[in-house]
Amino acid sequence: MELNKIKEKVREIIEPVINVLNIELDDIELSKMRGKALLRVFIDKEGGVTIDDCELVSREVEAVLDVEDPIPYSYVLEVSSPGLDRPLKTPKDFKRFTGRSVRVVTLEPVCKQTFFVGQLVEAGDEELVLLLPQNRKVTIPYKNISKARLEVEA
Repeated sequence: MELNKIKEKVREIIEPVINVLNIELDDIELSKMRGKALLRVFIDKEGGVTIDDCELVSREVEAVLDVEDPIPYSYVLEVSSPGLDRPLKTPKDFKRFTGRSVRVVTLEPVCKQTFFVGQLVEAGDEELVLLLPQNRKVTIPYKNISKARLEVEA
């Protein structure tokens, strides 16, 4: 079975378990190298994630995955928060962090550049607006974003 199908099956299985704990499933990564696999589960909640949250989710996820067995090979489970410089992947992510400082790399140049750091002032369904230094604004369609993440604010 291909990795993306396994990831989706894992998501279907663990998301309800995590949501019952009043914690949000942020993302899943599944990678396989030399016969070993790593399943990374990123969680988030209002006020931030604690080590106790990670331990609790790890126990609950491990138990349900042992029963459902969606991964056809041995793997290591890792549970963590997305971090202060968390990646932004969906319009929902961008909307959630409107007002924060972000770093965006585009696939194609916008205003003759492909790298931006600015305040996320607007996040729609198709594009975002960044406020750059010197009060310049730039609009970037999501489909043109290669990478985006929150900037760690001092």
